[in-house]
Amino acid sequence: MRLLEHEAKDILSGFRISTPQRKLLSSPDQERDFSYPAMMKVQIPIGGRGKAGGVFEVQDQDAAGTELKNVLGQTFRGYKPQNVLLEEKLEIEAEYFLSVIYDTVQKEPLVIFSSEGGVDIETLAREAPEKIHKLHISVRERLPEYKARDIVAEAGISGKALLGIGSVLSRLVDAFLDCDATVAEINPLVLSSKGQIQAADCHMEIDDDALFRHKDLQEMAKDSNRAGSLREQTDFERQAEEIDNLDHRGVAGRVIQFDGDIGLIIGGGGASLTAFDAVQAHGGKPANYCEIGGNPSVLKVKELTKLILSNPGVKKIAVIMNVTSNTRVDLVARGIVKGVLELERDPAEAIAVFRIPGAWEEEGFQILKKYGITFCDRTVSIDEAAKIAVANMSN
Repeated sequence: MRLLEHEAKDILSGFRISTPQRKLLSSPDQERDFSYPAMMKVQIPIGGRGKAGGVFEVQDQDAAGTELKNVLGQTFRGYKPQNVLLEEKLEIEAEYFLSVIYDTVQKEPLVIFSSEGGVDIETLAREAPEKIHKLHISVRERLPEYKARDIVAEAGISGKALLGIGSVLSRLVDAFLDCDATVAEINPLVLSSKGQIQAADCHMEIDDDALFRHKDLQEMAKDSNRAGSLREQTDFERQAEEIDNLDHRGVAGRVIQFDGDIGLIIGGGGASLTAFDAVQAHGGKPANYCEIGGNPSVLKVKELTKLILSNPGVKKIAVIMNVTSNTRVDLVARGIVKGVLELERDPAEAIAVFRIPGAWEEEGFQILKKYGITFCDRTVSIDEAAKIAVANMSN
């Protein structure tokens, strides 16, 4: 779940990270009493809004009303903003980049700092890597202020700025960990002409699988008025989302609907995209994109199977995942078979291929053998499994 800027700033404020004075506006008729000149920022869950014209300065209350009416009717990078943030204009002396992400290779949080903020960090890392300072941290130790200051000092910063930025960086790590974030970024953190250190812009993404631990964020995620996408969620996709919310165990219900005849139950990180592309490459027509993983319950897998097979036009399903260590093959197999049987269909006919090697695979394969289902072990690649699935569509 990607938070809007004003939502992320509310969280930062709760961790005693200073942010500019701001007011959230959702209607041209809303009171715009504020200190001008000010900045207006459309609230959309995607980056690049500044280049798209979604961040600009207004000189007075009348101009704010006119611009607010104008932008609420526009589209920015595929989204129609439902809210606009009116924010104090800062007199900036210096800008910095602060970020905490989760390194999936090291399996630890990674802190990133640069004395050059407000820039494309990927470009800066490529052209001037010496300006990017990184440190892996442990979840238990977090980032004490003295260690945060060491990172900031490496960038040549000293004095009061060193103390202030180090404090913000340490608190940003706390926000990242306590909110179960996958990304917590401040860009830029600014030093104002008044000597204040404030988060001028920020970006936070929360792990969807952890939302059950944060009821306020979970309710926020359900609010369809946060940001309007040009693409409306289909009834099929909404039903899949409801299935994923049946319980907190694993993922089984993140679905995007397409116009095809082969239903896909796929997962394994980037393997889901690989499987989807492979089915298309072999001439198949996917009826949906789908992600499962994290050891979903039999109930969720069963209900997802029933939903996908009940989608008009779907003839069979293909179940394809990477080698799994955190998802039991037998539980997925049991859920798939139960879903097919509850639709009063023959699993051997309804399942074009089953390719999930990994934990408890022998037990899973025994279930598949019992029902005569075509399945593959890890010696068969995802591409080959997709080819088998497409070939079996004509049987």
